[in-house]
Amino acid sequence: MREAAPPPEEIDRILAALADPTRRRMVDMLREGPMRAGDLAAEFAISGPAVSRHLRVLRENDLIEETRDEADARARLYRLRAQPFSELQAWLEEVAAFWTVQLDAFKRHAERRPRKGKRK
Repeated sequence: MREAAPPPEEIDRILAALADPTRRRMVDMLREGPMRAGDLAAEFAISGPAVSRHLRVLRENDLIEETRDEADARARLYRLRAQPFSELQAWLEEVAAFWTVQLDAFKRHAERRPRKGKRK
């Protein structure tokens, strides 16, 4: 059974958080597994506070979660949360289904109409 798409406000919130290319790159990096902020920061030519702001936006919008590193209690690990991405996927599937129906209807319409210049 297909998951129902979340309310529009949820999609807006998720898309707004992912609108920034730095945050999308962080999400891509976190797909490989949990990472420390410093490891994420090493990939970008931006300041530590800027990295923290990006992580805060992702965290506040529930795209990532922060935990303590078991090996070093002072370090924080960041990991992706599955739920918001599942919600976004459900919404995208609804949009894709809409366009599939619309394009199929257009195709049927176009195939029924006689083409100009052809005689019966």
